[in-house]
Amino acid sequence: MASDSSFDIVNEINYPEFDNALMQAKKELGTRFDFRGTSAGIGDLDKKEKLLAITADNEPQLEAVLQVLISKLTKRGVDPRCLDRQKIEPATHSTLRQKIKLKSGIDRDTAKALQKRIKELGLKVNPSIQGDTLRVSAAKKDDLQAVIADLRAKPPEIPLQFTNYR
Repeated sequence: MASDSSFDIVNEINYPEFDNALMQAKKELGTRFDFRGTSAGIGDLDKKEKLLAITADNEPQLEAVLQVLISKLTKRGVDPRCLDRQKIEPATHSTLRQKIKLKSGIDRDTAKALQKRIKELGLKVNPSIQGDTLRVSAAKKDDLQAVIADLRAKPPEIPLQFTNYR
């Protein structure tokens, strides 16, 4: 059993890159002509709550602000599936606000679904849930690589990273 190889499946956000993308998006919102004189903007990231707020005058403009943020995240290598959009709510001065939670870590239900999916592959691997990560171990590294290939071919609704491959 000591000769088994393993890797961890995690969902982590690269916060320095996220902050850089956020700053770039804010800068673009400040310079774009279609956002001049409007309340469109992106608030600061609350790292403790993992919460971000965007504001705009109307829903199409709110979508445009979100698209600017998503484009910057993509360019910086941060998966936009980490954004969990909440419902749109009215804010002051007849503007709209949308809070966005950042998804990091794999919740229990998603981990169980991934574990079941990995077992259904029919490979000799052992997926085990360890907190907010999923560890997959096997005697053959080829089996582990097949699991990674399958998860990359049909990714779940959350971004996944594969770490501690040994």
